[in-house]
Amino acid sequence: MRIAVGQIFQESNTFSPRATTLETFESVFLWRGNELLSAFGEARVEIPGFLSVLKRAGVEPVPLIAANALPGGVVTRTAFESLMRDVEARLTQGSPVDAVLLALHGAMCVEDEPDAEGEIIERVAKLLPAGTPIGISLDLHGHITQRMLRPYVFLIGYREYPHIDMYETGVRVAETMLEVLKEKVAPRMALAKRPMIVSPSKARTVEEPLRSIVAVARKMEEDGEILHASLFPVQPWLDLPGLGFAVLVCTNGDAAAAERAAEKLADMVWERRYDFDPELVGLGEAIDTGLREEGTTVVADSGDAPSGGSAADNVSVLKALLEAGADRSDRITYLTICDAEAAAMCASAGVGATLTLDVGHKVSRSDGLPLRIQCRVHTIADGSFVMLDAGARGTRTEQGLTAVVSIGSIRLVIRSRPAFEWDTGIYTAFGLRIEEASLVFVKSPSHFKVAFSRYARRILLADTPGPTCPNMRRLVFRNATRPLFPIDITEKKL
Repeated sequence: MRIAVGQIFQESNTFSPRATTLETFESVFLWRGNELLSAFGEARVEIPGFLSVLKRAGVEPVPLIAANALPGGVVTRTAFESLMRDVEARLTQGSPVDAVLLALHGAMCVEDEPDAEGEIIERVAKLLPAGTPIGISLDLHGHITQRMLRPYVFLIGYREYPHIDMYETGVRVAETMLEVLKEKVAPRMALAKRPMIVSPSKARTVEEPLRSIVAVARKMEEDGEILHASLFPVQPWLDLPGLGFAVLVCTNGDAAAAERAAEKLADMVWERRYDFDPELVGLGEAIDTGLREEGTTVVADSGDAPSGGSAADNVSVLKALLEAGADRSDRITYLTICDAEAAAMCASAGVGATLTLDVGHKVSRSDGLPLRIQCRVHTIADGSFVMLDAGARGTRTEQGLTAVVSIGSIRLVIRSRPAFEWDTGIYTAFGLRIEEASLVFVKSPSHFKVAFSRYARRILLADTPGPTCPNMRRLVFRNATRPLFPIDITEKKL
């Protein structure tokens, strides 16, 4: 038995100023053919999950490509075609495959195609003999469309947010595929959607309101009513038609049961829509709390989260810190910014140098102007580290030339490329100890809690601006289907 394995993975943000090119994929990883069989190392993500199941079953994996880009602006058609031509060529070489396993995100957009995953599935299916099954893993923040649902295709999303079950999702997809090939399972998919978007800051599956809805989904699976239920609160920074909260349900041959279960879960989501409003605090209040209260205060700068597609170069937080006198405080503050030009200037000046820098907004130019600072260089590094906290544990992060500078009591980590701020390594890899800071900023809406909670006396979600803002009412949609909750509030909360 031969099963093809591949990945084209990117989360698009239509509000982001950064176009996603082939070089963007290459800056994270782009492995071709046999490279992907070993390149992941110990990383706990989807493709290693696929491969572990195939190895145990004695199935030959047929490697296609594994391409992953950081979240950002839409993918160029040139980049997408380059990746798809590679997939198509490898898929048609040699003997036919018995099945295909793909790790996709679910919210990737191409500049001329808002439903990139729908196009991927269609193009792959056309190259396969009729009836060849395709199994797909999806990120919980996917923008799920009816176009993705095709005969002989089943889709399974992450169960957890923060994303601590990427590997396990890969395992579930591959194990289901083996059952399909043994003709023990005949997947039937149903999709239910509701016209609402959810701030990722309030979409943790281990907290209400999503926790109790997830529990019902898991009970359906345990009782044998369905095979899999996947909830998709959707990545909300997509100005696209049909945007909304999606539920995908897979059953063994019973399409009606899948539809009933999907509609039931979607109704539960809609009934609790008001409960998804995040508890945000003003940036000034967050800073004041961190500088005044005992212990470490961890603050989410969600508006500038690279895991959602921002350029990570907004200076709003740094400017507010300076205005609040954090640089003159006897308490330490940590934060990061992405600015390749500033990092290079620090490296040129060398450790111990004092210099003037204009930092920020080198990419997000329309969102603000660079901020001039006086700083001292403490550390210069290549920006490479392995994530050690739960989630993508074992994954190597390459954030490019990185400098740690001090502005009085502020420690600013300046990196050259955006990187997920899921892991404490964004600070500890460069000599900064989390427990020594009173105020720690993280450019992440939610996932950071897995790693940073053990250090935090308190965690605050700041209402910061940017292309990944946590306040859904800040978003200005021009293409999304309306009305859309909570942007268009047509009824009062009782």
